[in-house]
Amino acid sequence: MLDDFLPRYDFNEVHSVATSAPPAAVMDAIRALTAAEVPVLVALMAVRSLPALLRRRRPRARGPLLEGFHKSGFVTLREAPDELVLGGVGRFWEPSGGLRRVQAAEFGEFAEPGYAKAAFNFRIERLQERTLVTTETRIATTDERARRRFARYWRVVHPGSALIRIAWLRAIRKRAERSSNCA
Repeated sequence: MLDDFLPRYDFNEVHSVATSAPPAAVMDAIRALTAAEVPVLVALMAVRSLPALLRRRRPRARGPLLEGFHKSGFVTLREAPDELVLGGVGRFWEPSGGLRRVQAAEFGEFAEPGYAKAAFNFRIERLQERTLVTTETRIATTDERARRRFARYWRVVHPGSALIRIAWLRAIRKRAERSSNCA
C-alpha cells in the first residue's frame, strides 16, 4: 500500500521480524504497543526533543505509540487487516520536526516546496507456521533544497532510526506472542 502514497521516494528503510503469533494478534500488538515497550525509542526521541523539553513544551508520551504519531501530526493513510500505513509532512531536519498537519486525502498530492513527506507501514504476511511483520519507511522531498537538507539529517539519524524500527518490531513480536499464548 505504500506505493499508493509514495511510489517515488528519496530515502527508505525496510526491516522485518518473524513471529509465531497469528496475524490478528500481531495487528493488535501494533495498535496497542506503548513507548515503554520500546525503551530505545524513548531514549532517542528524548535526545531529539531535548530543546522542547527544556522549554517545557513537550509532555511525555502516554498511550499507544501510534496515538503519539497521530497527536504529532501523522495521519492514517490506509488501514486493512494485514497492513497499516501512516504518513506525515514536515521539515524533519528541524529540531521540532516542523510537522505540518495535512488530511489523509491531501497527503499524496502535497508538493509545497521545503518539506518532506514521510510514510511508513506495518505489513503482515502469513508464511506457513510463522507471521512475517515488515515495516518500511519512505521519505519523498518536495524540492531539491529539502532533499539536500533531509539528506544531511538522514546521514545522522538513520542509524538511530533503524535501531528504533528493529526494537519496535521486536516489541511487537513480544507483545503479540505474549497475548496469543495467554488466549
